[in-house]
Amino acid sequence: MSTPVDAEQAWKDLQRIRVPQERVYDEFERTASGGRGTAYGTAALMWVFLTGVGMDPPWWGVGLFMTVYVGLLGALCVRNGRRTRMQLHRSRCTGRMWAAFGAVAVLVGGTIVLADHLTESLAPVCAGPVQATAAVAVYLLSLGPANRWAADSVRSGGEPAVDEATGR
Repeated sequence: MSTPVDAEQAWKDLQRIRVPQERVYDEFERTASGGRGTAYGTAALMWVFLTGVGMDPPWWGVGLFMTVYVGLLGALCVRNGRRTRMQLHRSRCTGRMWAAFGAVAVLVGGTIVLADHLTESLAPVCAGPVQATAAVAVYLLSLGPANRWAADSVRSGGEPAVDEATGR
């Protein structure tokens, strides 16, 4: 009880479905990324926070810096979240996105610890900006590749892409 299938018509139907789906993914990646403004805004906030904390303020100063930093970062996230127009079902936080977030966090944290160790002999006024600049540089340099790697999982569902030419 099988019906004959026209392979050419099936391929055309598949392409008719796939092209709009690819456009949806393109739009999702474009709007969800936040662009350069969000990355640079986050980096500027991080630099100010790390510079302030690197100057060895008293414990209440660290608490004040932390409160202001988290508040401003939250405001940036809310503003960016309101700007995003679309959200695909089950595609906001894949395992790759969490892995990329963790990898960048480990890189930036390691840079902070290493820069702290290397700038111990400097005065806190000089050491704070050096540590902050190194950490923000690592953050900005690793953010692009991490985002591209994580965005591939949204498009492909986390599976390796199939090369249409070879079929593998």
